[in-house]
Amino acid sequence: MKLATNLLTFSVLFCTHLGIAQKPKLSKATAPAPAPAFTVPVRLEQELFRLSNLSAGKVGICAVHLESGKTITQNGKDHFPMASSYKVAIATQLLSRVDSGSITLAQLVPILKTDFHPGSGMLSERFNWPNSLNSDLSLSVRSLLELMLLISDNSATDLCLRLAGGPAAVNACMKRLGVEGLQVNRPTAWLIADCVGIPMDINQAWSPARYDSLAKFSTPATREASYVAFENDIRDTSTPEAMTLLLTKLYTQPVLKPDSKTLLLDIMKRCETGLARLKGALPPDTEVLHKTGTIGLTASDVGIITLPGDAGHVAISVFVKSSKKEGPVRERTIAEVTRTIYDYFLFQ
Repeated sequence: MKLATNLLTFSVLFCTHLGIAQKPKLSKATAPAPAPAFTVPVRLEQELFRLSNLSAGKVGICAVHLESGKTITQNGKDHFPMASSYKVAIATQLLSRVDSGSITLAQLVPILKTDFHPGSGMLSERFNWPNSLNSDLSLSVRSLLELMLLISDNSATDLCLRLAGGPAAVNACMKRLGVEGLQVNRPTAWLIADCVGIPMDINQAWSPARYDSLAKFSTPATREASYVAFENDIRDTSTPEAMTLLLTKLYTQPVLKPDSKTLLLDIMKRCETGLARLKGALPPDTEVLHKTGTIGLTASDVGIITLPGDAGHVAISVFVKSSKKEGPVRERTIAEVTRTIYDYFLFQ
C-alpha cells in the first residue's frame, strides 16, 4: 500500500478546484520549465505508517496545504465510516437551504418525543421528561445547527438532516459540489442501531420504546459481529480525499453565502468534542475548525488547521477503523499523525 498513489493526479485535482494552475498558456519561447511534481518524502511516509500502526487498525489520511496544493494521502481513496463527521455535509446542505430562502436560521422547530434519539448530546438527556406525552420544546434552526456541530447532539442532527431535505438532498448537494466518494444515507438513530445490531427498519417510524426493547437482545458477541459488518457497509462513509475536498471547497470557494460560510466555520472553530484528536498534540491556541466522529471500532476528526505566521492552512481528514485499541489510543494516533503533518508543512 503506497502512500503517494495517484498523488500527482490528486494534487492537480485540488489545484484546479482551488483556482491554482489555471494560468494562461505561454508560447514555447517564453514558457518556463515545469515545476517538479510534489512527492511525499520517504521519511514522512514511513513515519505516518509507523504512527498509524499505533491504532492497530486501518488509518486513512488526506491533508492538503491550501496555499500550495501539496497533498499527503494514505488510503486516501478507501471508504471509512464517517460517524458524526458526516454532520459537516449535513450542515452544508442545510445552510444551502438557508441561502436559498427555503428556511431561516430563526425559524422555530417543535421537538416531539419521537425526536429524542440515542447517542451523544444533551437534548434527550435533559428534555425527554418521563411520563410526558409532549416535550413542550421548540428550538431555532440555528440552535439545532450549533448543537449538532458543537457537541455532536444526535437528536439535533436528525432534525437538521430532516430540515436539510433528507439524505438524498445532502448527496445531491455533494454531487453539485463535485465531491465524489462521500455519502449520507441514514439518520444517526438508525446508523447507531445498525452498528450495534439492533434491527430498526428505516422505513418505520422511530420509536424509543421499540429501540429499547430490541436492545435487550444485544450481546457482546452480536455487537462485535455488527461492528465488523458496519465497517464493510458503504453507507454513511467517505474517502479521506472526498472529505478533505469538501472542507477545501467550504474554506476557499463560495459554496455558501458569506454569512452562512462565516457561521459554519465559526461553529467548527468552537467545536467542543475531540480535543485529543486533531488538536491533541498541536501547540496551544492553534486554530482548528473541525468535526469529530466516533462509533464502533472507528474514530475520526476532520477540519482546517491554521499554521503560524504566513505558513498557510491545512485541510485534513484522519479516519481510523477496525481498531481493537481503546478510544484514547485511537485519539492519540490521530493527534500524532496530525502533528507530523503540521510540522512538515510548517517547516517546508
